[in-house]
Amino acid sequence: MKHLIVGLFISFVLPAIAQDPSDFQEEVLAIQKKYDTLWDNTKETIVFTGSSSIRTWQNLQELFPDYQIVNSGFGGSQTIDLLSYTNELILQYNPKKVFIYEGDNDLNDSKKPREIITVTKEIITKIKSTIPDIRIVIISAKPSLARWHLKGKYKRLNRKFKHLCKQEENLDYAYIWDIMLNGKKLRQDIFIEDGLHMNSKGYELWYQVIKNYVQ
Repeated sequence: MKHLIVGLFISFVLPAIAQDPSDFQEEVLAIQKKYDTLWDNTKETIVFTGSSSIRTWQNLQELFPDYQIVNSGFGGSQTIDLLSYTNELILQYNPKKVFIYEGDNDLNDSKKPREIITVTKEIITKIKSTIPDIRIVIISAKPSLARWHLKGKYKRLNRKFKHLCKQEENLDYAYIWDIMLNGKKLRQDIFIEDGLHMNSKGYELWYQVIKNYVQ
């Protein structure tokens, strides 16, 4: 009976914490194919990666013309997916710095902040084991109209991100939450129709924060 209970527990828990990496295989291959022709291995590289808030930031190279930028964001991804594709989306480009935006989709999928932090630590360890002197920047989870009802969980995750970044060397925390608010209210004019993804005004706000960690 004890083994039956344990087996049932695992069967209920695993679907909640696991993702199927093969769901993103085609998108990851497309990213690799794109940078097969664009990436110059003789130049220092900065990688931006994570979920769709990174993927749809189309003008990163224009914003930071003094650097070689690789945008390997893949839409709909969660932290565990980035862990699965760390080699393909980050390490392959031997960057001197990497910006990571994950956790947003995890929370919407009912993942707990502590679960997200656990996987984030695994990603950091995997990166540093290959590139010890790399600088990693964790971008805080953003507020959005579509997920404003989860703001309490987002704030808890961001506190944990901040605490994590204080504990590790070469790990920075880019906090983009407050700049997207007008007082205590979320700005309405910085999102596209879905209320989740940002328009150019939203990315301009991100730029004001992120540029301090690029330069």
